[in-house]
Amino acid sequence: MVVGASGSGRTTFINTLCEQEVLQHKAIGDPHQAHLEETVSITPVHVDLEEDGVRISLTVVDTPGFGNNTDNQHTFQEIVDYLERQFDDILAEQSRIKRNPRFKDNRVHAVLYFIPPTGHALKEMDIELMRRLSPRANVIPVIGRSDTLTASELKAFKKRITEDIEHYEIPIYNFPYDEEEDDEDTIKENMELRALLPLAVIGSEEDIVMDGERVRARVYPWGIVEIDNPDHSDFVRLRSALLGSHLNDLKSLTEDILYETYRTEKLSRTVLDSRQSQVLPEDLINQSVILKEEQLRRDEERLREVELRVQREISERKQELFAKEETLRHLESRLGNPSAPSSPY
Repeated sequence: MVVGASGSGRTTFINTLCEQEVLQHKAIGDPHQAHLEETVSITPVHVDLEEDGVRISLTVVDTPGFGNNTDNQHTFQEIVDYLERQFDDILAEQSRIKRNPRFKDNRVHAVLYFIPPTGHALKEMDIELMRRLSPRANVIPVIGRSDTLTASELKAFKKRITEDIEHYEIPIYNFPYDEEEDDEDTIKENMELRALLPLAVIGSEEDIVMDGERVRARVYPWGIVEIDNPDHSDFVRLRSALLGSHLNDLKSLTEDILYETYRTEKLSRTVLDSRQSQVLPEDLINQSVILKEEQLRRDEERLREVELRVQREISERKQELFAKEETLRHLESRLGNPSAPSSPY
């Protein structure tokens, strides 16, 4: 999902990310209707991509109309409601006795929040929306159209945004890692990505020829900005993280943390509402059964994971023992029969 006010670079970024026209640019409207309030239009678009030989079915959710009104409270709620509806669909499917094998999981695994390149700090709207979205999705702050800032301005802008995020305790996706569980390469990569937050991106739907090669770039009177040049933009690092290195991590956090938290809250509220409305005891029993079934399902999945891990460890130990036995047999063949008495001379 991409969220940001008009002109923040959402559309160009998505088209650059997917290397095709996925979203259409906003048409110039009638100036006589500029005073009218806009409603946010949440638009999911499905696109097939290929990353390093792996086919990826990607759903891009755009939010045109967000941030264009004086009061954006209703647009905040519409976006949060969309995220929660996807959770509700999963919860309803998991509660069925017979599940639909063709059911499609439409949960949003990452929200790219586009911050306008003002060079100042986060606005109250930015702080409020990121706070509301964080419990329902992995929020990644992004500075759109970052080529409008100089290198020093961009560095200072990133610093102020990071300070605001820490001050207001906004739980963004900060490329987490575990020093005890993760390997050195993973820790190093995540530390580098965390240091880049908020990521500064540039998009372009046009190619130019440089040194005999076609590259995606933006041409200005003062020079050329290359989209895929890490010295000019964080676009390549962000694309690699979203579609490659951190794709599974984003999905896991959505499933194990965000969705599980929402599911617990939802079912707890349902039980509480049932008690307050004094429904029949049979309904409360059914609700309790659903909760227990879900808990059993999660416990069974964890048990299967433990069993698989134990089996792998046993297999590895057997292979080590076989290797050691083979080494001992080889030594015995070289030294002769170790049980024969040795000569004192």
